[in-house]
Amino acid sequence: MNEQQKKNRVLIVAIFAMTIIPFVIAWGLKENPDLVKGTTNKGQLVVPSIAILDQDITGFDAFSKSNIKELHGHWLIVNVIPNSGCNQVCLEALLKTKQLRLMLNKELPRTRRVVVLYKTPNDEAAAQLWLKDSILWRLNRLEDDESKTLYLSLLREENKLESSLVDKLIENENREVALSSDLIRVQLSAEVLKKIAEFNKGPVSEGMLYLIDPLGNLMMQYDSGFNTYKVKDDLMHLLRISQIG
Repeated sequence: MNEQQKKNRVLIVAIFAMTIIPFVIAWGLKENPDLVKGTTNKGQLVVPSIAILDQDITGFDAFSKSNIKELHGHWLIVNVIPNSGCNQVCLEALLKTKQLRLMLNKELPRTRRVVVLYKTPNDEAAAQLWLKDSILWRLNRLEDDESKTLYLSLLREENKLESSLVDKLIENENREVALSSDLIRVQLSAEVLKKIAEFNKGPVSEGMLYLIDPLGNLMMQYDSGFNTYKVKDDLMHLLRISQIG
């Protein structure tokens, strides 16, 4: 065997290893969750993890159905809306995950943001919720007292985000781009919801958060009022050790 053939063989082996090793690591994390317990401990490990298959996930609306393939092979940051509406705790949790994803910087493309709806809101309530998710973080960045008061007011489900305020907040930006969403809205099968309830020993509460790995395993849970920075620490650790998704 000449030198060039040896180099080609080494290259083929290296490419194969780069392809298979991330999947082996992810499988190992699923089978041995204690491997990350020592350093990933801001949330609660779901043991055993809950497998979520393609047939368990249904897009809630046209946007989500057309983008549902985006969930494949990514780490999913998952909010839940257990009731027909989304109260202040629920909406704050949604806005936290928007901030969380931005905080990931170069790792952001490896993640997707998802919300699981347990019940079906009416069209008007859903439209307001997605609008607030897209826009309200802009208002929260403003430091004046009036903006802070308005932000807190709009966190309440009954208060609507009017079109005139939306125009003011997006200023000269393209409206379609400014209102675009990264939030994929889904509903889960009754079987998966039952497994989640069994793990929680009861129904989920407003504002809870889950992490799902790129193989579809629900593996971590955070209670309402979770700390965005602590979730970021956990997620960054998982991203570093998995190198998948």
